[in-house]
Amino acid sequence: MKSIRKAMLLQKRKWRIRKTVVGTALRPRLSVKFSGKHIYAQAIDDAAGKTLVFLSTLDTEVKKSNVKGNDAGAKTLGAAFATKAKAAGLDSIVFDRNGRPYHGRVKTFAEALREGGLKF
Repeated sequence: MKSIRKAMLLQKRKWRIRKTVVGTALRPRLSVKFSGKHIYAQAIDDAAGKTLVFLSTLDTEVKKSNVKGNDAGAKTLGAAFATKAKAAGLDSIVFDRNGRPYHGRVKTFAEALREGGLKF
């Protein structure tokens, strides 16, 4: 019962955030998902409905460096995502934390993106 309540509250937070966070071609929405073992990040153009850049800890190039879903993995993946986004021609993004509080892995990932040169 408690887990159902927590899931409902998380979904409400996601909806509340998504009302205001919208990505465009010039400034796409960076959606980040943290599971227990992995991290998934994608830059989305909501106007066209397309994913511009995607990277996760399951990708072969990132997997070689033995990245996990912890704080160190969030920092490594954030730097790798910033590099990949820069190569795709993205300079600024809108950060969608996907209902998670801006703390821990989310904050570490965001700081690594900023250090990589992305603006948000």
